[in-house]
Amino acid sequence: MPITERVAYDAVTILEDGQIQLRRARVILDTDGSEISRQFHRQVLEPVDSVLSFPPLVRNVCAVVWTAQVIADYATAKAADTARFGTFFR
Repeated sequence: MPITERVAYDAVTILEDGQIQLRRARVILDTDGSEISRQFHRQVLEPVDSVLSFPPLVRNVCAVVWTAQVIADYATAKAADTARFGTFFR
């Protein structure tokens, strides 16, 4: 059995404003199935982001969390922040 790689989203955190934080784990497994290494990558999704390229688990969580009201409230808050601070915090 060759060395294999496994990639999975192993942590999903939903923030109060509707943003979703993801942690993707990349696990390298030896020929006997034991773990050789594990690397993490974190990413934040905003309610206005497209999630079409993500796996079904992530898309399903976004579909449940990002209601029309959450998206509208997030867009309003983001517009207010942009008006107040400019594009500094984008």
